[in-house]
Amino acid sequence: MFTINISDKTYRLDERTPVLNLADNSDKKYMAVKVNNRLRELTYELCYDADVKLLDLTSPDAVKVYETSLRYLLAMAFHNLYPNYQIKICYAISRSLMITVLDPKTVIDKKMLNAVCKELDRLVKADLPFVKTSLTKEEAYDYFVSQGEIDKAETLKYRPEKICHFYKCGDYLNYMFGYMTPSTGYLKSYNLFCYDGNLIVQYPRYEAKGVIPEFNDEPTFSRVLRNAHKWAKLCNADLVSKMNEHVTEDTYVDFINMNETLHNGMLHELGGLIAQDIENIRLICIAGPSSSGKTTFSNRLKIELMSRGIKPLRISLDMYYKDRNQIPVDEYGDPDFEHIDALDVKLFNEHMQALIEGEEVELPNYQFGNGRAATGIKTKITPDTPIIIEGIHALNDQLTYTVTKHQKFKIYIAPQFQINLDYHNPISYTDIRLLRRIVRDKKYRNASAERTLEMWPSVRRGEFKWIYPYQEGCNYVFNSALTYELCVLKKYALPALQEVKSDSAHYITANRLIKFLKYFKEMDEKWVPCNSLLREFIGGSCFAEVDE
Repeated sequence: MFTINISDKTYRLDERTPVLNLADNSDKKYMAVKVNNRLRELTYELCYDADVKLLDLTSPDAVKVYETSLRYLLAMAFHNLYPNYQIKICYAISRSLMITVLDPKTVIDKKMLNAVCKELDRLVKADLPFVKTSLTKEEAYDYFVSQGEIDKAETLKYRPEKICHFYKCGDYLNYMFGYMTPSTGYLKSYNLFCYDGNLIVQYPRYEAKGVIPEFNDEPTFSRVLRNAHKWAKLCNADLVSKMNEHVTEDTYVDFINMNETLHNGMLHELGGLIAQDIENIRLICIAGPSSSGKTTFSNRLKIELMSRGIKPLRISLDMYYKDRNQIPVDEYGDPDFEHIDALDVKLFNEHMQALIEGEEVELPNYQFGNGRAATGIKTKITPDTPIIIEGIHALNDQLTYTVTKHQKFKIYIAPQFQINLDYHNPISYTDIRLLRRIVRDKKYRNASAERTLEMWPSVRRGEFKWIYPYQEGCNYVFNSALTYELCVLKKYALPALQEVKSDSAHYITANRLIKFLKYFKEMDEKWVPCNSLLREFIGGSCFAEVDE
């Protein structure tokens, strides 16, 4: 006999019972459940005392299950319609998915779009169950080879477990590295349309309260992602299995330096753009989400400009925090340091205007230890000295309202990966930043992975509110991804994540990150240059500061 608490009801049971038998989910509102803080599928059979929480699309965990299942459905639709085509699914602009047909002669047109939409509608209406099954690693390898899915077969080589779990739907078999909805009938909400010869797929998002957000065309970011895809192909690392082949004594030094050279090239290009308009540019504004590498980037940009005879002054927005008792509070009553009103915007603009006009100012120096502003050093610049500012609000014109638009050069920085576990399973950009932050917080602040995971939802809310709305209006997007970095981060991130206990509220995320990290081979960091952006997180940087 065991007790189950679910939806304000208590059940006393004496036999294994699927969650679906206890939950009223006739409208297929719920996508997954938490059972004693462990993420489970709705088909999970309960056989012990448990507190069960039903998860709808306002939960990030439920949205992840929905997206995983939708990718399966999309792959199945293409398999049914175009069995000879191989597709690649990636994360794309406006928080969507993008499907590319890997045959370079084939583009997705309206005829193909209509066929795919019709097949998806048929599969959803059929409400076909996703049935979990298991194969040995050898059996799975042989199956994927027989299907011509070499990408999936090669990925299995790096799976440490001997058993592989799959989902069968009709006669179709696939695995998406995550939990699934019970059936195809749950996947009713999606938008599909053609975009640049590919297919954009939108789906509900938790940050949009479980609905599909409005699509925002982002041509600047679209170009960055295209370039990232080309780069991954160029260095033969668009799949984890291909990248792992670089992790040998004979090739990984070259692989590291290839990627560092890409960053050097982007910095050189950026320096040229600024130099050609330096007579007008007075403020160089750098912003990006957490753990994008802003500090190292701004230091390296400063050096790049100095090599061109330009001597910028670098100022951190952290200097302009108000006294702690003036910081606005969030909905939980905690100080909201990410709110723009946490900064003394008026003082910042007075100082920027005075510096631009050649006056001397005394820059503040915020002390995080005691939460009060302290006086700093007196500063004056020449008319040909641009000011570099970096921080969460740097791209927001509300912060720099006294500086005219033509005097500002805006740079957005974030890692934009185009690496997949296999062609149907992309790696999340957000997960890369989270892993960077876990490693950095442990290295520099002795903070546990659990502490970083606890803070992450608040960080993400700040990004959606204060960074993403201003990213497309920038002059340049710097892709801070280093294709090899997960092979280096694994050494630090994996043990930190394994410290998160199974009864922790953050075990679900930790376990998910562990599951995909295990597919990467470890790479020795000794050949990572001291000025590499990656050093900001693993240590050994020639720049002393740490990105906040």
